[in-house]
Amino acid sequence: MKKILKIIFITVVSVLNAQNSAHRFFYELSYKPNKDSMRYEKEMMILDIDKKQSVYQSYELIVLDSLSNDFILKNKNNGAIPDFNTMPEKSPLSFSHRIFKNYPIQDIQYTDVIYNDNYSYLETPDLIWKISNEKQKTGNYVTQKAETNYGGRRWTAWFTTDLPFQDGPYKFYGLPGLIIKIEDSEKNYSWELQGNKKIDTIKNVLLLEKMDKKNSTAQARQLSKEKFEEKFKEYKKDPFAQIRQMASQLPAGMKLPDGSSISDGMRDAEKKAKEMVQRNNNSIELTEKKK
Repeated sequence: MKKILKIIFITVVSVLNAQNSAHRFFYELSYKPNKDSMRYEKEMMILDIDKKQSVYQSYELIVLDSLSNDFILKNKNNGAIPDFNTMPEKSPLSFSHRIFKNYPIQDIQYTDVIYNDNYSYLETPDLIWKISNEKQKTGNYVTQKAETNYGGRRWTAWFTTDLPFQDGPYKFYGLPGLIIKIEDSEKNYSWELQGNKKIDTIKNVLLLEKMDKKNSTAQARQLSKEKFEEKFKEYKKDPFAQIRQMASQLPAGMKLPDGSSISDGMRDAEKKAKEMVQRNNNSIELTEKKK
């Protein structure tokens, strides 16, 4: 009897694990950050999919989340209070946005950080696909061509029915299979699948968001897409506005740890912030559509 119960228990656990398993798809994003330059950069993006939803984000976000988790556990085991100022420094994220799609997809949730706060908006992208009979081998898959217009750009996608997910990187979805490759007509942005693996579960909320509940994805301030774009435009015009306001509340003549004045440090930091915005002036979506 005990043996039978054990077999039943193992079977149930196996079924539950199979139901809860998710897939992680790795897409290499090749993009041109500056519209006036021919320089390209690359970033690894991921699309996590389970039966109920998908989450698209930079792989660097997951790496940072894992490093933070290891850092906290290490300090906890040593009986110390985590001091995140002692964590190894990483380069600023090129893409901080996360995109959530619930199945069946009716709308998507786009979240991103503007200044130091999380904002989000809901959107139902108007993706009208024109599917061609043209096929080609893309990576390890036989793919079929489809085209659409979105965000002021013309996109060409290659999808496969070998992977039964009607989804894709960024906001793209709605084809009868997974999008393996997609790029715009001028090759400003191009995603191509590099590999995939099974994962236990999808992380909707990252560790640092759990710790900072007021600034988590779940607590992101929801705006209309138009209001979101207005706020992002304000940020690009003056990326240092919020920090300047915070610094104005500090005592006059206050020094930085290295002995330099805060005003000098502010000027240098503001200059770098404006230069970064100027270098990254080629958004995925064009706010003004080409005629």
